[in-house]
Amino acid sequence: DNKKNRIIPRHVLLAVRNDEELGKLLAGVTIAHGGVLPNINPVLLPKKNEKAAAKEPKSPSKATKSPKKSPKKA
Repeated sequence: DNKKNRIIPRHVLLAVRNDEELGKLLAGVTIAHGGVLPNINPVLLPKKNEKAAAKEPKSPSKATKSPKKSPKKA
C-alpha cells in the first residue's frame, strides 16, 4: 500500500521519536540528516472557541437577507 521504496534518515527519526520504547533507547542519539520533530507551541495555536466561530459565516449580511428599503418619496 505504501509506495515508498526507500527508508531515509528522516523516516527513521520520526519512527524512533514517536515510539516510547525506541525513544528511551535512543534518547541521546543524533540521527544524521534526520531533521527535527515538528513542534508548535500551544500558545500559538488558535483557541477552541474560535473554531466554532469559523464555521459561522463571516459577514452577517450573507447569512440573513436584509429587508428591502422602500423607495423614497419626493
